[in-house]
Amino acid sequence: MDNISSLLFEATTETLYMIIVSTIFTILIGLPLSLVLYTTRSTGLNPKPKLYSVLDVIVNITRSFPFIILMIILLPLSKIIVGTKIGTSASIVPLTIGAIPFLARLFEQEFLNVDKGIIEASKSMGASNFNILTKVLIPEALPQLILAVTNLMITLIGYSAMAGTIGGGGLGALAKRYGYDRFNPQVLLWAVIVIIILVEIIQIAGTKISSKLNKK
Repeated sequence: MDNISSLLFEATTETLYMIIVSTIFTILIGLPLSLVLYTTRSTGLNPKPKLYSVLDVIVNITRSFPFIILMIILLPLSKIIVGTKIGTSASIVPLTIGAIPFLARLFEQEFLNVDKGIIEASKSMGASNFNILTKVLIPEALPQLILAVTNLMITLIGYSAMAGTIGGGGLGALAKRYGYDRFNPQVLLWAVIVIIILVEIIQIAGTKISSKLNKK
């Protein structure tokens, strides 16, 4: 049991590392992308239908890729960026690339749900598009954006488990290497339990933060 505990601790640490780092990079890229999508659509602040159509197609295509296939395709890119095709750091590359369109679309939808009257009022007061986006749109949508990030992190847990089956590390690798390959159902069970616990913790924390922001 002590050996299983140490393996679980190490695998959980690796999974958290992949999720947290991937989430940070996904937000850094996905948020600007979602703002561009929101701004350039036909009803946006600065309509550019052609640009929006191109971005829309790219987002839809990348979202439709099964993650396991995307990860295999991106193995050479992981090698270029982090110097290796396997391990937790290598998995961050496909995790991030696979999650960016997912988060960008979620953010775009939440921005579209912001009361258009607030946007129009800001325009009438002479606010620039940049100020509307940063000082009106994002703050108004923030509680829902937190929920979107919560969904992102839960999705990344599932992605990271899949990544582990092909050398990505974390709980997925533990379940495959020490559970499935060695016919040890106890390890498989504990890996699933830890994943469920992580999902519950993230969901509860995200919901509470969103609720507090809503009250404010």
